[in-house]
Amino acid sequence: MEPELIADYECVTGEGPIWHEAEQRLYWADIPTGRMFRFDPATGEHEQFYDGPVVGGFTVQADGSLLLFGERGAISIWRNGKRETVVDEIPDERKTRFNDVIADPEGRVYCGTMPTDDRPGRLYRLDTNGDLTVVVEGTGVSNGLGFTPDLAHVYHTDTTKRVINRYRYDRTSGAISEKALFVRTPEGEGGPDGMTVDTEGYVWSARWDGSALFRYSPDGEFDRHYSFPARKVSSVIFAGPDYRDVYVTTAGGHNKAEEGHAAGALFRIRPGFQGRPEFLSKIGIS
Repeated sequence: MEPELIADYECVTGEGPIWHEAEQRLYWADIPTGRMFRFDPATGEHEQFYDGPVVGGFTVQADGSLLLFGERGAISIWRNGKRETVVDEIPDERKTRFNDVIADPEGRVYCGTMPTDDRPGRLYRLDTNGDLTVVVEGTGVSNGLGFTPDLAHVYHTDTTKRVINRYRYDRTSGAISEKALFVRTPEGEGGPDGMTVDTEGYVWSARWDGSALFRYSPDGEFDRHYSFPARKVSSVIFAGPDYRDVYVTTAGGHNKAEEGHAAGALFRIRPGFQGRPEFLSKIGIS
């Protein structure tokens, strides 16, 4: 299956694709350049709509605004072109930034950070009242997250360690426990990055430095893969009116000679599987 190139903004680290159900548009970001983009598949039009502080990850809020996770642990709401601060900074994260994030069914957000020179990354839980709790310590690069269809477990990717772990998830409290290895990728074949889960419970994992998107069964067995003309395949999401379109972000647009002629572009494939809507965050929303 040949991927369809949707937009090429030569992203250094294209990331975080998410479908905005209310707007019927796809959003994504270029982390280090502080740019964000959106695409309307009904018209084929796409645009850059944000140029500002770094956005490592983001969610769509229940009121349609965007919840942005940036450098130094900063969290803000983007609404109608304006930013509203939720968390100014996290003292322990002043030397780093947030990375991949995901909202849970109750509107909380699990948000991971990058490691620093003297400390590994972490995974936090942001509760709807703004409280932050560390739920996983000692990660390399905290990355892709996703829930099993029955909401009994949550997946968490650690790119540096080349693993996707699975935790038991308590919807009532937001606690996660009982860590278990789901997938370990082969050494020398890149690391797992962003991910999503389809309606059958299969995990779709982007492969950084692996030029591919991988699908794994609920038991962690390899099912199939899709190749892309970019080494750094960074993240993936199901989207569209029926959630049968798969959008994939890539990185390396500043160095196409080494990273691939379409590095940094946004792609779409239609592999015949169906995804589910992502949960909406409800930070500060009663």
